[in-house]
Amino acid sequence: MNTPDFSKLRCIYINCTLKKSPEKSHTSTLIEVSKNIMEKEKVQVEEIRFVDHDVAYGVYPDMTDHGWKTDEWPTLFKKIIKADILIIGTPIWLGEKSSVAQKLIERLYAMSGEKNEKGQYIYYGKVAGTIITGNEDGIKHCAMGILYAMQHIGYSIPPQADCGWIGEVGPGPSYGDTEWNDKKLSPPAGFDSNFTNKNTTFMTYNLLHLAHTLKSQNGYSAYGNSIASWENGNQWNFENPEYR
Repeated sequence: MNTPDFSKLRCIYINCTLKKSPEKSHTSTLIEVSKNIMEKEKVQVEEIRFVDHDVAYGVYPDMTDHGWKTDEWPTLFKKIIKADILIIGTPIWLGEKSSVAQKLIERLYAMSGEKNEKGQYIYYGKVAGTIITGNEDGIKHCAMGILYAMQHIGYSIPPQADCGWIGEVGPGPSYGDTEWNDKKLSPPAGFDSNFTNKNTTFMTYNLLHLAHTLKSQNGYSAYGNSIASWENGNQWNFENPEYR
């Protein structure tokens, strides 16, 4: 079996829980399953809880240029853009990703017009996935929106790029809870879910494989997809039959 060396990769998890640190985040508990795999493979890993940071709303790179007194986004973005892999974690609220996750996506979108060293859009050559928790249905619905947004701005999405855990419909324990309605839970809620464990493992390794492949070939060729070439007038001559 081919066993790639993932040790040169960097992964950043952005937890879009509504809870500020140090309050327990169930999403962070499932993120830990994926992080443990990454760390075992010697990947450089960092987790950011987005709500802990003073990030302004908006779709510009720095919102202090647009009336906001403070905006930590430019600092956070420097960490995000260094990572080969971005994993967005979110709880489900009313069947949707959290408002914090939507805010993150909007700020990522704000940077999508920037270019890399090849003149391509800045997220080319990087991969993304998502981890979702809740106690009602909605994993696939939330993943659909998150992963569409990520590929639209330039991230690459491997197979099986989402995972999650939800309990029974209605009030109940969340992922990792050890007690519910004064009853001890052993193992903690969700820990014995073969489906969640399998999907989290497959997602993590598929992200690693795609990131490793892209990094080893220095991302995508700029042939035919360089915005710099297009803006400089070197775009394809679509009137020429040779290019049809």
